Amino acid sequence: MAQSYDVIVIGAGPGGYVTAIRAAQLGFKTAVVEKAHLGGICLNWGCIPTKALLRSADVYHNMLHAKDFGLIAKDVSFDLAAVVKRSRGVSGQLSQGVGFLLKKNKVDVIWGSAKLKGKGAVTVTAAENPPKAALGAGDYAAKHIVVATGARPRVLPGLEPDKKLVWTYFEAMVPETMPKSLLVVGSGAIGIEFASFFRTMGAEVTVVEVLPQVLPVEDHEIAAHARKRFEKQGIKIHTDAKVTRLDKGENDVTATIELKGGKTETLKVDRVIAAVGVVGNVEGLGLEELGVKLDRGLVVTDPFGRTNVEGVYAIGDVAGPPMLAHKAEHEGVICVEAIKGLHPHAMDKWKIPGCTYCHPQVASVGLTELKAKEAGIEVRVGRFPFLANGKAIALGEPEGLVKTVFDAKTGQLVGAHMIGAEVTELIQGFVVAMNLETTEEELMRTVFPHPTLSEMMHESVLDAYGRVIHT
Repeated sequence: MAQSYDVIVIGAGPGGYVTAIRAAQLGFKTAVVEKAHLGGICLNWGCIPTKALLRSADVYHNMLHAKDFGLIAKDVSFDLAAVVKRSRGVSGQLSQGVGFLLKKNKVDVIWGSAKLKGKGAVTVTAAENPPKAALGAGDYAAKHIVVATGARPRVLPGLEPDKKLVWTYFEAMVPETMPKSLLVVGSGAIGIEFASFFRTMGAEVTVVEVLPQVLPVEDHEIAAHARKRFEKQGIKIHTDAKVTRLDKGENDVTATIELKGGKTETLKVDRVIAAVGVVGNVEGLGLEELGVKLDRGLVVTDPFGRTNVEGVYAIGDVAGPPMLAHKAEHEGVICVEAIKGLHPHAMDKWKIPGCTYCHPQVASVGLTELKAKEAGIEVRVGRFPFLANGKAIALGEPEGLVKTVFDAKTGQLVGAHMIGAEVTELIQGFVVAMNLETTEEELMRTVFPHPTLSEMMHESVLDAYGRVIHT
C-alpha cells in the first residue's frame, strides 16, 4: 500500500523546499522528492556558488588595486583549486542546512526520481547518494502534488555542450584550469556573471549577444552604462550578433560569429560558455499522460499554482518566467496557502526584483522607462550618479547610476534601475515602496541615513521632480 501524505512536493530546490516547509507549518503531512541535491540548482550549481566565486574575484581585484587604498600587496596571485573548493564548500554547507530545516519542520525526504502515475499517485525510482534517513523508491500518494522541478540549460543547435570545450554553468563553476581566452554566448545574468568572474581572474573574454543590448531585460540606460564598464575592463562585446559555427580542436574552439550587417569573423578561444537561457524540467514526470497542460516546455498554471488537473500544481522555473529563486519561493508559499484556504494575494510578477552580480552590480524592479512608455504611461524619470555620493567615493566605487521611473499623473513609482556597488542590496528598498504603492511625495519625505549609498535612491526621486540637491 502506498505511503500517504497531504502534500508531496517534487523537487527540493528553493521553490520546492520552501513550499514543503510552509505546507508542514500549515499542518499538512508533507514530503519532498529529490534526486540529486537538497537546495536544487540554485544552491548547488547556480545562485550561491557563483556568488562565492565572484566574491573571490572581488577580493583578488581589490588586492591587485591595494595601492589605490594606500595599502601594499606584493606578488598577488590566486589558487584556482582553492577558489573552487571554497565555492563548493559554501554550497555544501547550505545544502546540509536545507536538510536540517526539512527535518526540523517534520518534512519527509524521499530520494529518487518521481513520476505521476495517476490522480494523487507518485512512483519514485531510486537515485544515487541518498541522505541519511531519506525514504527511498516506492509508491506514494498525496491529495496535493506540487511540481517544483526547476530548469536546465537551454541547448541550441551547434552550441551543444561537451563538458570539455563547450561549457554550461555546471562546468564553468568548477574549472580545473583557468582558460586564457573565453567566449560567452549570451549576455543575460548567467553569461555576464561568468564573463565578469573569468575576466577579473585574467582571462580574455568575448561576449556575443543576439539582441541589441547586453543584459537584455534591463533598462536601456543601465545596459549602456554596463557595457561601457565591461569594455573598460577589457571584455569584448558583440551585440546584434550570433555564433553560427563552432569548430573544435584538441584543446581549443574556433567560433564563427555573424556580426551586425552580415559580416562574419572567426575567434579562437580555449573554452566556450553557452548561456542562452534555461528550459523547464517537464520530461519524465507523467504530466502529459495525466493531461496537465504544457506550453513550450512549461507547466500552465493560474496565479495560485493550480494546473488544469485537480490536485496537481506547479511553481518556480517549471511554471514560467521570471526564472528566479525568490519568485519560486514566493509562488510556493502562495500555492500551499491557497490549498489551505487562506486566500493569499496573487503575486505581481512585474514587482519581482532582478539582480546580476557582476562588477559593477546591476539590479532592477518594475518597468523600464521604455516599457512604461509602451504601456501608455506618461513618465517622470530621475537619475543620480554614484560620482556625486560621498559613501561611493569613500568606497572607491564612483561609477554607477540610480534611475527611477514614476507615473507623472499619479506619482506612483513604476520602476527602479541601478548599476554600481551593492545595488543588489539597495534594490529591496524600492521593491517595498512599489508593493506599498508609495508615491513620490512619500519617498521624498523619507529620511535616508548619511553617509550611505541609499542616499542616491532619495536623490534620484528628488531629481525626477526637479528637487535634487547634490548634482
